[in-house]
Amino acid sequence: MNARNFLAELKRRNVYKVAVAYAVVGWLVIQVSSTVLPTFHAPEWVVQTLVVLVAIGFPIALVIAWAFELTPEGLKRAEDVDLAMKRRPKSHAWIYVVAVGAVLSIGLFMLGRYGFREKNSSTVELPAKSIAVLPFDNLSEDKSNAYFAEGVQDEILTRLAKVADLKVISRTSTQHFKSAPDNLPQIAKQLGVMNILEGSVQKANDQVRVNVQLINALTDAHLWAETFDRKLTDIFAVESEIAKTIADTLQAKLTGSEKTAMSKKPTANPEAYELYLKGRFFWNKRTSADLRKAVDYFNQAIAKDSNYALAYAGLADAFAMYPDYGVEAPADAYPRAKSAAMKALELDNTLGQPHAALGLVYANFEHDFAKSIGEFERAAQLDPNYATAHQWINTGLEPTGQFDRSIAETKHAIELDPLSLIINADLAYSYFNARRFDDALAQSQKTLEIDPSFHVARGYLGLALQFKGQLAEAIPEFRTAAASNDEPFSQALLGQALARAGMRDEAQRILSRLEERARDHFVTGWSLAVIRLALGDKEGALAALDLALQQHAPEIVLIKYDPLFDDLRGDPHFEALVQKVVGKEK
Repeated sequence: MNARNFLAELKRRNVYKVAVAYAVVGWLVIQVSSTVLPTFHAPEWVVQTLVVLVAIGFPIALVIAWAFELTPEGLKRAEDVDLAMKRRPKSHAWIYVVAVGAVLSIGLFMLGRYGFREKNSSTVELPAKSIAVLPFDNLSEDKSNAYFAEGVQDEILTRLAKVADLKVISRTSTQHFKSAPDNLPQIAKQLGVMNILEGSVQKANDQVRVNVQLINALTDAHLWAETFDRKLTDIFAVESEIAKTIADTLQAKLTGSEKTAMSKKPTANPEAYELYLKGRFFWNKRTSADLRKAVDYFNQAIAKDSNYALAYAGLADAFAMYPDYGVEAPADAYPRAKSAAMKALELDNTLGQPHAALGLVYANFEHDFAKSIGEFERAAQLDPNYATAHQWINTGLEPTGQFDRSIAETKHAIELDPLSLIINADLAYSYFNARRFDDALAQSQKTLEIDPSFHVARGYLGLALQFKGQLAEAIPEFRTAAASNDEPFSQALLGQALARAGMRDEAQRILSRLEERARDHFVTGWSLAVIRLALGDKEGALAALDLALQQHAPEIVLIKYDPLFDDLRGDPHFEALVQKVVGKEK
């Protein structure tokens, strides 16, 4: 049989028709399964199996079409069918079947691509190589061992965060959830991840049991689970093995340096390790009293192991936070933060956190913004999932007017730590200083949806309302923020708003209280300046700004753009202050 006759025979035996019809129907089956089955959280292998079956069935359908013919009398071998019957007028109904199938296929494809996006956005948009490590249960009889369970969780997360090919959510966001929640798909969507690690830790003397399970949050499929019974001295090997197995399971690409970083043993002293974990436990609480406790524990860890780089990094982080929480004046705290960060990097130059602490020091204390930005970039390079590096870089970018980049970096920080109150609030403050007041208002409200009691966001909401010309609506927000804490920043925002609204006596009382407090506590000159300026005392405001510059107050770095000081722009004294702050601008 020559090629022409063979093609004619294919046509006579309806092989072409069957091929087209099968392709359309097969495509239709695949579209239905891939669109509908994820809605019911069906395992991924179900869809994969259907695709394989459709592919296998195609050549079988063609063989059957060649060998058999469907006639009014039933299915017959093609050779037995009367040739005359084949010459009867041909029905074109099959064309309509194919056309209808094609329309349905396209419709389902579009529905799956766009129509289900809102209801099931997680199935489309969540990256496969993404993970959140939920809080580990403390199963120890001694409930005071909660710090240890939290520390193991944090160490596993830290090792995973070294992998650039993984998206790893910061602990600030994961701490909002319990260890083994029922609503994993909802949590996964909220955190923007595909996978969840659950676990528990049980510690008794020098024995530790760690139980973990890795789950695909969308399908509820258990990808991996293991229980480790080890001595306390082997805990680093356990944390490393867990992190490496997760990376392998999620098919993350690891560089040589990432493999080394994940397998490091930070200290050989188990007592030093426990003291370090206690330090981080209190550092994460972010109060003035807890920061002092953190420093004490980090110092105890260093006393046990003088080469413990992470303990020095912890010290740097704590000292860098001291001025923000009124523990110490910047002139005392920032040099100590710098010294601890330098020591940490001297012991281990692969750590990212000390670079972020240095970035804060260079921006807020030394006003070397180019150097500050470089440190934050290095921190993010070493720890790609370290949200704080992307958050704090605004201290280097915004004083030099790089608001677009600052906002983009803060948004990236939110992707890595979506439920962090302070990072969400910082984005609102960046919008405010960039004079995008509508965006500042919306972002402040979004932050307060996470926690309505967060005073920082409440204050930023007040600023957005004030500069949108809604001072009357702003004052209740400032009052709420000031009533929830005694930080000079919140008191200053209320004082300046009251002064501008004509309630000068109350504003003056707030100013007097801050000046009285400044006699024996650290009160930034910035707080005094904003109230004095609102009261019309420009000379007093400039003197307070001079004090803020001498104090190395963190707020002073934004003096060039801060909307609260617009009334001073053009004043020679003020412009000279601006030059002193941004004089090292590159």
